[in-house]
Amino acid sequence: MKLKPFFFLLLLLCCCFASAQQKEIHSGNDSTIVYKKIENYSKKSKFNRFIFKLLFKSNRKATVTNSAKRRRILIKKSFDRNEGKIIRNINIETLDPFGYSAENNKDQPEKGFEKFGNSLHIKSKNWTIRNLLLFKKNDALDSLIVKESERLIRRQRYTRSVVIKPVEIPGSRDSVDISIRVLDTWSLIPNGALSTSQGNFELTERNFLGLGHEFRNDYTRRFDNGRDAYLGKYSINNIKNTFINASVTYENSLKNYTTKNARVERQFFSPLTRLAGGISFEKRFLVDSLPNNNGVFNNQNFKFDTQEYWLGHSFKIFKGKNEDFRTTNLVTTIGFKNVKYLQTPDLVYDPTRFFADEKLYLATIGLNTRKFAEDKYLFNFGIIEDIPYGQVYSITGGLQQKNNRQRSYFGGRFAYGDYYSFGYLSTNIEWGSFFNNGCSEETTLRIEGNYFTNLLNFGEWKLRQFIKPSLVIGNHRAPIIKDRLIISDDNGIVGFNNPLINGTRKLSVAFQTQTYAPGNWHGFHFSPFYNMTFGFLGNENNQFLDSRLYSKFSVGVLLNNDYLVFNSFQISFSYYPSIPFEGDNIFRTNSFKNSDLSLPDFQIGQPVIVPYK
Repeated sequence: MKLKPFFFLLLLLCCCFASAQQKEIHSGNDSTIVYKKIENYSKKSKFNRFIFKLLFKSNRKATVTNSAKRRRILIKKSFDRNEGKIIRNINIETLDPFGYSAENNKDQPEKGFEKFGNSLHIKSKNWTIRNLLLFKKNDALDSLIVKESERLIRRQRYTRSVVIKPVEIPGSRDSVDISIRVLDTWSLIPNGALSTSQGNFELTERNFLGLGHEFRNDYTRRFDNGRDAYLGKYSINNIKNTFINASVTYENSLKNYTTKNARVERQFFSPLTRLAGGISFEKRFLVDSLPNNNGVFNNQNFKFDTQEYWLGHSFKIFKGKNEDFRTTNLVTTIGFKNVKYLQTPDLVYDPTRFFADEKLYLATIGLNTRKFAEDKYLFNFGIIEDIPYGQVYSITGGLQQKNNRQRSYFGGRFAYGDYYSFGYLSTNIEWGSFFNNGCSEETTLRIEGNYFTNLLNFGEWKLRQFIKPSLVIGNHRAPIIKDRLIISDDNGIVGFNNPLINGTRKLSVAFQTQTYAPGNWHGFHFSPFYNMTFGFLGNENNQFLDSRLYSKFSVGVLLNNDYLVFNSFQISFSYYPSIPFEGDNIFRTNSFKNSDLSLPDFQIGQPVIVPYK
């Protein structure tokens, strides 16, 4: 009896390798039979059912409107009728942002400002949209590939919505046309700020000349000393349907810090992607303060070059048309990182040479399932959003050469997310450590969670509750202040900026009640929110965490616009009961971002050490 769980795991592995050897022409029926056998066997014990659910089951129960449900049912039926037919033509129509609808052909701009706005807008080129498709003419219609193509179009910052559907050809039994309607967003975004001390102006074009390129310019001038700052970035997305992205960045700050970066990368942009990789070069110069043994801080120069290379391959381990099979992959990646310091801090401020030349070799192998559920009213107002869910099981190993010594590295990751009857729930657990002569060094454990409720209706108002906890534990960390956790970062509480507020362990949790008000004003939708964020820090002198509670309370409103390219902007007011070294009962404005509640990704990409932040 004790051998049954191991036999079940062995059966899964055997099915993986056996199905990998089958010919594609038989993959549909054979893999379905294999799937049924595994499913039937999984019912024989709780352990087997657990393994089966981890790999294949989805409990998604998303709530959609009746009209949207009817439209999706009709489109799904159309795909079912035409599955496997040869695609004869692909007809693409791109629409200006004002007055049109991807879902309704009858919607036309009527108001003067709509027509004027459209006259200033350059629509996405048809071939820009065509480059995002995973299918082409003369391919057999595959509904999963079409669904992935629709998601890839929808995730572009210059598109608002898209509808892809088959169009049956009268008199034809083996061919079908594909209709694609894409609604653009207004992609030219000016931004700025002005105070008595400095002025800032930013201009971003997310869809330069309708090509899908992004061009950002950011200029700042400080009035008291006449110093200027500039940031420029140009990104070319999806070069010739290869999904290779390239970008160049130049930044010169008000303190004369400079960053120059060039990156070419192809990610695992879809669970159907087989090859990925990237190259990155960066030069940085900055000045930062470090304390000596007496706790006296002094500015130190940092100048270094960084090179990164990585390559990955995703293997489909099951054959067949079943979506679980097609989105479950064995992924292997390798990477190399080389950091070369041209200027380093004095030994008085960095006695252990934490900032030193480094060569890091890493490799990752893992199993992941990636899916996306369509939902609404999360980070946008009434727009379809693709919510990732799935699972990841991976291990990472490698070697680091630094300060004339060599250390090995080992880490692992488990992530899981899905829809349940009570809402969406996901977790991400990562552990990693360097090993030197059998002793662990710079160990990191990260446990993160994400939860949001189903959409709740109160009359015409809608509401969701978000909860995001995060726990980071460090052990045997380097004896330098820069290898410490701070409470103010992407996984903490914005506003606690003093580097002396630090530790080796951190627990934070954010609660946000997000509402969505009915109606709109000139395309603007209002989403009032209330946010509470709490955090604890701990270090080697505590049993686990310090008893001091760091907290922030925010109220505000997120503004979403039907036509503009950015997800949202917000007006908020935050109250801090106490901030060490600053005071008590502090009020601040706009200290909360909607992206603070971002969702996880179940992708296995460039191999990296577990981030300690």
